[in-house]
Amino acid sequence: MALEPLEVAGDPPVRGVFHRAAGADGLVLTHGAGGDKDVPLLVAVAEAFAARGVSVLRCDLPYRQRRARGAPSPAGAGRDRDGLAAALAAVRARVGGRLFLGGHSYGGRMASMLLAEQPALASALLLQSYPLHPPSQPDRVRTAHLPRLRTPTAFVHGTADPFGAPGEIEAACALVPARTALLRVTGGHDLGWGRRRGDAALPDRIAQALLDLVALSPG
Repeated sequence: MALEPLEVAGDPPVRGVFHRAAGADGLVLTHGAGGDKDVPLLVAVAEAFAARGVSVLRCDLPYRQRRARGAPSPAGAGRDRDGLAAALAAVRARVGGRLFLGGHSYGGRMASMLLAEQPALASALLLQSYPLHPPSQPDRVRTAHLPRLRTPTAFVHGTADPFGAPGEIEAACALVPARTALLRVTGGHDLGWGRRRGDAALPDRIAQALLDLVALSPG
């Protein structure tokens, strides 16, 4: 596996790190609202995919490229989705196989909304800690687009995640008309990888969950 900085000019631009692997498939992987492309779990998951032959672009969303800290603005969500579409195009130029898209929390929400609108962009979707609703506000669900999501989707969710209880994430999976898989993880929204390295086997389990789902999905 080789690591390469990747920067593609455009509006929005693409900036990240490309894990070049031996296989033909590629994955765009992005971060949550409070993080960036270098969050330890994101790095470890990218390495796990690359070890399985999937090249990975670990990228910063456009809002994070504009400022090093702070949360995204709702007004910029469309631009963040455009950034993911541009990142997929950058990876498409570098691999010849299937394309996958994934993200943690906010990044996963943007990824799922993008593929609900443009399903041809990727063959599978990885959602780590999908933010079903704000903590303690279960009535503010973020699931309206899920019935339009026709991309095979692997959910990875913590059993103590305040953004969605186990039963809520199961109900969300049922809204997706494509094949889904749910990997339950003991922990919260950070999947146990907050201030220190968590379960060392988790990145491998995440990568394998998506690849197993892809193997079961036609096309």
